[in-house]
Amino acid sequence: MPSFDIVSETDMQEMNNAVNQVVKEITTRYDFKDSKASIELADHSITVVGDDINKLNTVTEILRAKLVRRKLQPSCLEYDEPEDASGGTKRQLIRIKQGVSTELGKKIVKKIKDEKMKVQASIQGEQVRVSGKKRDELQAVMALVRGMDTNRPLSFTNFRD
Repeated sequence: MPSFDIVSETDMQEMNNAVNQVVKEITTRYDFKDSKASIELADHSITVVGDDINKLNTVTEILRAKLVRRKLQPSCLEYDEPEDASGGTKRQLIRIKQGVSTELGKKIVKKIKDEKMKVQASIQGEQVRVSGKKRDELQAVMALVRGMDTNRPLSFTNFRD
Protein backbone atom coordinates (compact mmCIF):
# COMPACT_ATOMS: atom_id res chain seq x y z
CA MET A 1 0.00 0.00 0.00
CA PRO A 2 1.59 3.33 -1.06
CA SER A 3 2.30 5.86 1.68
CA PHE A 4 4.28 9.02 2.44
CA ASP A 5 5.05 11.28 5.41
CA ILE A 6 4.31 14.98 5.81
CA VAL A 7 7.12 16.60 7.80
CA SER A 8 8.49 20.03 8.60
CA GLU A 9 12.28 19.95 8.73
CA THR A 10 14.81 22.73 8.51
CA ASP A 11 18.27 21.95 7.17
CA MET A 12 20.43 23.04 10.10
CA GLN A 13 23.64 23.00 8.03
CA GLU A 14 22.15 25.53 5.62
CA MET A 15 20.87 27.54 8.60
CA ASN A 16 24.39 27.56 10.06
CA ASN A 17 25.79 28.73 6.70
CA ALA A 18 23.21 31.53 6.50
CA VAL A 19 24.00 32.75 10.03
CA ASN A 20 27.74 32.69 9.25
CA GLN A 21 27.10 34.79 6.14
CA VAL A 22 25.16 37.31 8.25
CA VAL A 23 28.05 37.50 10.73
CA LYS A 24 30.46 38.19 7.85
CA GLU A 25 28.22 40.89 6.43
CA ILE A 26 27.78 42.58 9.82
CA THR A 27 31.55 42.77 10.34
CA THR A 28 32.17 44.30 6.90
CA ARG A 29 29.27 46.76 6.57
CA TYR A 30 30.00 50.42 7.25
CA ASP A 31 26.71 51.12 9.05
CA PHE A 32 27.61 48.43 11.62
CA LYS A 33 31.06 49.90 12.34
CA ASP A 34 31.60 50.31 16.14
CA SER A 35 28.28 48.55 16.71
CA LYS A 36 27.48 45.82 19.23
CA ALA A 37 25.29 44.01 16.71
CA SER A 38 25.71 40.24 16.64
CA ILE A 39 23.91 37.03 15.75
CA GLU A 40 24.38 33.58 17.28
CA LEU A 41 22.99 30.17 16.40
CA ALA A 42 22.18 27.73 19.24
CA ASP A 43 20.54 24.29 18.94
CA HIS A 44 17.09 25.35 17.72
CA SER A 45 17.22 29.11 18.22
CA ILE A 46 19.01 32.21 17.00
CA THR A 47 19.87 35.16 19.25
CA VAL A 48 20.14 38.56 17.60
CA VAL A 49 21.61 41.57 19.44
CA GLY A 50 21.53 45.16 18.18
CA ASP A 51 22.33 48.64 19.49
CA ASP A 52 18.74 49.71 18.99
CA ILE A 53 15.55 48.38 17.43
CA ASN A 54 16.57 49.61 13.96
CA LYS A 55 19.87 47.70 13.96
CA LEU A 56 18.05 44.65 15.30
CA ASN A 57 15.53 44.82 12.45
CA THR A 58 18.33 45.30 9.91
CA VAL A 59 20.11 42.15 11.13
CA THR A 60 16.88 40.11 10.95
CA GLU A 61 16.24 41.41 7.42
CA ILE A 62 19.76 40.38 6.37
CA LEU A 63 19.08 36.94 7.90
CA ARG A 64 15.83 36.58 5.93
CA ALA A 65 17.63 37.51 2.70
CA LYS A 66 20.37 34.94 3.35
CA LEU A 67 17.78 32.25 4.13
CA VAL A 68 15.99 32.87 0.84
CA ARG A 69 19.27 32.67 -1.06
CA ARG A 70 20.00 29.32 0.58
CA LYS A 71 16.52 28.03 -0.33
CA LEU A 72 15.25 28.00 3.27
CA GLN A 73 11.83 29.46 3.88
CA PRO A 74 11.69 32.38 6.33
CA SER A 75 8.41 30.97 7.64
CA CYS A 76 10.47 28.37 9.55
CA LEU A 77 11.39 31.15 12.01
CA GLU A 78 9.27 32.27 14.96
CA TYR A 79 10.19 35.68 16.38
CA ASP A 80 9.91 36.60 20.07
CA GLU A 81 9.43 40.19 21.17
CA PRO A 82 12.65 42.27 21.38
CA GLU A 83 13.80 42.82 24.96
CA ASP A 84 16.29 45.12 26.65
CA ALA A 85 19.77 43.68 27.17
CA SER A 86 22.87 44.90 28.96
CA GLY A 87 24.65 48.04 27.79
CA GLY A 88 21.50 49.63 26.38
CA THR A 89 21.21 47.06 23.59
CA LYS A 90 18.21 45.10 22.38
CA ARG A 91 18.04 41.31 22.14
CA GLN A 92 15.62 39.12 20.21
CA LEU A 93 15.24 35.36 20.32
CA ILE A 94 14.23 33.62 17.08
CA ARG A 95 13.07 30.01 17.33
CA ILE A 96 13.57 27.56 14.48
CA LYS A 97 10.41 25.51 13.92
CA GLN A 98 11.01 21.79 13.57
CA GLY A 99 8.45 19.03 13.18
CA VAL A 100 4.70 19.08 12.64
CA SER A 101 2.99 20.16 15.85
CA THR A 102 0.05 18.13 17.14
CA GLU A 103 -2.28 21.04 16.44
CA LEU A 104 -1.12 21.33 12.81
CA GLY A 105 -1.23 17.54 12.42
CA LYS A 106 -4.87 17.49 13.54
CA LYS A 107 -5.64 20.32 11.12
CA ILE A 108 -4.06 18.39 8.22
CA VAL A 109 -5.87 15.14 9.10
CA LYS A 110 -9.20 17.00 9.43
CA LYS A 111 -8.74 18.71 6.06
CA ILE A 112 -8.00 15.36 4.38
CA LYS A 113 -11.06 13.74 5.98
CA ASP A 114 -13.30 16.70 5.08
CA GLU A 115 -12.37 16.23 1.41
CA LYS A 116 -13.57 12.60 1.68
CA MET A 117 -10.47 11.22 0.01
CA LYS A 118 -9.91 7.47 0.05
CA VAL A 119 -6.75 7.63 2.15
CA GLN A 120 -5.86 7.12 5.79
CA ALA A 121 -4.00 9.89 7.63
CA SER A 122 -2.52 9.43 11.08
CA ILE A 123 -0.30 11.51 13.34
CA GLN A 124 2.94 9.74 14.26
CA GLY A 125 5.08 11.84 16.56
CA GLU A 126 6.12 14.98 14.70
CA GLN A 127 4.92 13.82 11.28
CA VAL A 128 1.71 12.80 9.55
CA ARG A 129 1.63 9.49 7.67
CA VAL A 130 -0.77 9.24 4.73
CA SER A 131 -1.48 5.90 3.07
CA GLY A 132 -3.88 4.89 0.33
CA LYS A 133 -4.48 2.30 -2.38
CA LYS A 134 -3.52 4.41 -5.39
CA ARG A 135 -0.63 6.73 -6.10
CA ASP A 136 -2.98 9.26 -7.73
CA GLU A 137 -4.93 9.64 -4.47
CA LEU A 138 -1.72 10.35 -2.59
CA GLN A 139 -0.69 12.95 -5.16
CA ALA A 140 -4.09 14.61 -4.73
CA VAL A 141 -3.45 14.76 -0.97
CA MET A 142 -0.04 16.35 -1.63
CA ALA A 143 -1.69 19.02 -3.77
CA LEU A 144 -4.32 19.60 -1.08
CA VAL A 145 -1.72 20.00 1.68
CA ARG A 146 0.41 22.34 -0.47
CA GLY A 147 -2.65 24.55 -0.88
CA MET A 148 -3.27 24.75 2.87
CA ASP A 149 -2.31 27.83 4.85
CA THR A 150 0.26 26.54 7.34
CA ASN A 151 2.61 28.67 9.39
CA ARG A 152 5.63 26.51 8.52
CA PRO A 153 7.13 24.90 5.42
CA LEU A 154 5.98 21.33 4.84
CA SER A 155 7.71 18.66 2.80
CA PHE A 156 6.83 15.13 1.74
CA THR A 157 9.25 12.33 2.51
CA ASN A 158 9.46 8.55 2.69
CA PHE A 159 7.26 7.94 -0.37
CA ARG A 160 6.77 4.19 -0.70
CA ASP A 161 4.95 2.31 -3.40
